[in-house]
Amino acid sequence: MDNETVADVVTEVVLPGVVEPSGLEIRTRPAAQPGAGEVVLAMEASGVSFAEQQMRRGKYYDQPPFPFVPGYDLVGVVVRVGEGVDASLIGRRFAALTKVGGWASQVVLPATDLVEVPGTLDPADAETVVVNGITAWQMLHRIAKVRAGQTVLVHGANGGVGSTLVQLATHAGIRVIGTASPRHHDAVRALGATPLDYRAADLPARVRELAPDGVDAVFDHVGGDGIVGSFGLLAAGGTLVSYGSAATRDIAGSSKLPILKLIGRLFLWKLLPNGRRTHFFNIWAGKRRSAAFHSRLRTDLGHVFALLADGSITAQVAARIPVSQASEAMRLAESGTVTGKVILVPDTHA
Repeated sequence: MDNETVADVVTEVVLPGVVEPSGLEIRTRPAAQPGAGEVVLAMEASGVSFAEQQMRRGKYYDQPPFPFVPGYDLVGVVVRVGEGVDASLIGRRFAALTKVGGWASQVVLPATDLVEVPGTLDPADAETVVVNGITAWQMLHRIAKVRAGQTVLVHGANGGVGSTLVQLATHAGIRVIGTASPRHHDAVRALGATPLDYRAADLPARVRELAPDGVDAVFDHVGGDGIVGSFGLLAAGGTLVSYGSAATRDIAGSSKLPILKLIGRLFLWKLLPNGRRTHFFNIWAGKRRSAAFHSRLRTDLGHVFALLADGSITAQVAARIPVSQASEAMRLAESGTVTGKVILVPDTHA
């Protein structure tokens, strides 16, 4: 793709402040040129994650000041390169973590942030396992280090991270118990997990029926006081991996306090002499050590892409919605009615 054919106007979704999904704004601006070491990625797919749901409420831990363009990750094609960047990247498909900025038709990124996407993968399919796949892979294999034959509990097994985690664990020979609302139990079962109703009053007892000695790991995105129950279900030597605080999403007040309280509680449990481990997962940990961070990201996402490409896991695309309907995409992602991830695509690809 020649630079002359690249659009000179960018369409983007702007989060102007704390608004309902209908308050998202569609704006246009002149396209930016890449600086030294940068590329311009033409977005083909960008996901609606829990992070954006928190951001629109002003509840994400370190979100930028309003207004800003959300979009935690994306998949796209390089259409321009800056000084010092190999021109052969143009026309090739890559994925990138962005934290913000992905909901735009073009995104300027450091070339070092790119992870190549196998040519056989559909962009929307690949997008379902960018932030979700890295998160699931690293929690399962780098943090909890669960082995074949062990048993894990995955909360929100129908969600973006949860559905990916269930598949990765099952592929690794790990037994999975997954919580979800009853309407999602067939989908969770099809992914390879034993489903349980997350709202059931006897949930701990149900888990104990399936794993009398406790589970080897719990993956908990809910946080809040429910984290106590997750910790109590661990077997001796088990690991609790917390990676969010969904329970406090709609509670007014500080965006930082729920996370700080959660991290504090996990730290205190870590000090107990009972052989159980706790960990708060932050996908950005180690980013200051840039070379190691990006090497690990490319390696881990490469593993997940390979499994997706050979059919070992399948993309859980809840819906493909054009960028111009970002408000509807946000509403759907927050509805609790879908399995997998809602994907934003350019209007011409919808």
